[in-house]
Amino acid sequence: MNNSVIRATNLCKEYIDGKKRVNVLQDLNIDVREAEIVSIVGASGTGKSTLLHLLGGLDKPTSGEVFVKDVNLIGRSEKKLAAIRNQHLGFVYQFHHLLTEFSALENVAMPCLLAGWSIKASKKRALELLDAVGLKDRLDHRPGALSGGERQRIAFSRALATQPDCVLADEPTGNLDEETAHEVFKWMLELNNKFKTSFILVTHDKSLAKQTDRTLLLQNKVLV
Repeated sequence: MNNSVIRATNLCKEYIDGKKRVNVLQDLNIDVREAEIVSIVGASGTGKSTLLHLLGGLDKPTSGEVFVKDVNLIGRSEKKLAAIRNQHLGFVYQFHHLLTEFSALENVAMPCLLAGWSIKASKKRALELLDAVGLKDRLDHRPGALSGGERQRIAFSRALATQPDCVLADEPTGNLDEETAHEVFKWMLELNNKFKTSFILVTHDKSLAKQTDRTLLLQNKVLV
């Protein structure tokens, strides 16, 4: 039985820069398993964010294939890709991108509502997640009344709202001081342990990368 959550084979990505072709990724392969935390490190500009976008169906490869739970993303319509993302994937970025006019509870419940959950079920799930990251007493606070670390913990909770198989996190601690970054990372590990969700984490922080199950180096267009 294949327990891959995300799998990419022979992945290539080229951009056209004027009259020149820029090859970012070349014959790249990756296989992330259930409940696994994989960190991706590498120098700036090597294509780490591009890789996450391809794995999440937010961008299309020049060639190669991407599978999410054995469903091939290649050739799918935008509507189908959105449905796959909503069902199987969560996303966290360097900046929290919370909706400032909504409370913590409402921000986390939003993906569930968009997926067609009832208001009651959506709020129940949001409460469970916010409790898991130690923010049960911040449910009614809007993002502007919260610290950077609290906002990122809410962002992780929102990413897990619809019980995805994998969360793609692009420098999620990059905008935080060292102490807060490690605190947020600790909560990420606890969420992984509690909900058995896989994480693919792009980071420049080697001390955080060392705490993940596997660390992959993106270098010379491939993962080492």
